[in-house]
Amino acid sequence: MAFAVGRGLQILPYSSSLSFPGKDIGKSPVIYFPARKGYARHYSRVVVQAQQRPTWLPGLDPPSYLDGSLAGDFGFDPLGLGENPENLKWYVQAELVHSRFAMAGVAGILVTDLIRVTGISNLPVWYEAGATKFQFASTRTLFIVQLFLMGFVETKRYMDFTNPGSQAKEGSFFGMEASLEGLEPGYPGGPLLNPLGLAKDIKNAHEWKLKEIKNGRLAMVAILGIFVQANLTHVGPIDNLVYHLSDPWHRTIIQTLAGSGL
Repeated sequence: MAFAVGRGLQILPYSSSLSFPGKDIGKSPVIYFPARKGYARHYSRVVVQAQQRPTWLPGLDPPSYLDGSLAGDFGFDPLGLGENPENLKWYVQAELVHSRFAMAGVAGILVTDLIRVTGISNLPVWYEAGATKFQFASTRTLFIVQLFLMGFVETKRYMDFTNPGSQAKEGSFFGMEASLEGLEPGYPGGPLLNPLGLAKDIKNAHEWKLKEIKNGRLAMVAILGIFVQANLTHVGPIDNLVYHLSDPWHRTIIQTLAGSGL
C-alpha cells in the first residue's frame, strides 16, 4: 500500500477495512482535510493506491473476466479467448490436460534419454520410439488399443465436464467409482489417481492448483524446446546437454543456430 501525505496531517494507523469518502484521481482515492483552526487555509492530501494482484506484465490491467479466482490467473489473454464464460471453462480444462501431458512427456523423454546415454539399456532416441517394432504386438494393434483406451478416458472426462459428478455415480465405471472419486471436473482423486491424499478439499486447494499449473506451463515450454532441439541437432536432450558441458563457452545455442543455417 503506497501513501503520499501532504503537510499538516497527522498520520494514523491505516486499516484496509476502512473507507474514506473523497474524489478519485485515476484509480487512487484522494481525500482533502482542512488545516487546523488558526492556521492559514491549506489542504493536506492523502493518496492511497491499492496494491494490484500480480499480472504477467507489471502495470497491466487484466481483463474484467479474469478476476484472479482461477489458479494461475495472471491476466494473460491477449486474444480475448476467455471472454465467453463457457469457453473459459473449457480452456481451463484444456490447459490442465495439456500441462499434464507435457509434464509426463518431459519426464519420459529425460528419463529414457538418460538411460540410453548412460548405456543402462539400448533404448531408441525419443523421436524414433514410435517406429519401434515389438514382438508381442504389431504397430497397428498397439495403435487400435491406444485409440480405444484414450477415447474411453477422454469421453468420460468430457462427460464429467458437461455434467459434473455424473461419472462418480454408482455403475458409471464398472463399480470402481470409489477408487477414482472425482473431486471436481479436471481433478480426479481416489487411491488410484491421488494415492498420497493431496488436496482432498479441492475447493480450498488453491496452492496445489497453482503449483500444478505453473509446473505444467513450464513443461509445455520445455517440450516445445525439446522438439525444436531435436529438429536442429537430431539428437536427444541429454546428448545436447553433454555436448554443451564439454565446451560450455563455445558450444551454445548461438553456435547451434548459426550452424543450422537459420
